Amino acid sequence: MIKRMDHVGIVVDDLAAATEFFVELGLELQGEGPVEGRWVDRVVGLDGVRAEIAVVQTPDGHGRLELTKFHTPSSQDDNRHAPANTPGIRHVAFAVEDIDAVAADLRARGAELVGELERYEDSYRLCYVRGPEGIIVELVEQIS
Repeated sequence: MIKRMDHVGIVVDDLAAATEFFVELGLELQGEGPVEGRWVDRVVGLDGVRAEIAVVQTPDGHGRLELTKFHTPSSQDDNRHAPANTPGIRHVAFAVEDIDAVAADLRARGAELVGELERYEDSYRLCYVRGPEGIIVELVEQIS
């Protein structure tokens, strides 16, 4: 049986920019380094994998992202600008305390709102922000 969620993996082209984005958002860098060898080829089902990863963690220690830059093999697909309703994992959500300040800070650093900052009943304020590599980050502020 599943004990907990360990992490979510996100493949990026610019590992440094993606790592910086999430660290500036408030996640903490846990580690980074190269990944290669026959064992990783077998795990991911590709041949000749040579990659770099960075793992960032939420301040409470319960959520982690594994950011991966594949040097080889190269990818044929590019869905970084896919809309929010494209099948597959489309976004990662983070709870924040001051959504207006966080969204403004991200926009000042080049991120863009996907839609609008909205209120859901008397429970939450939320928005989608598109960051580096087209990654959609949902910001959620509880108001009740």
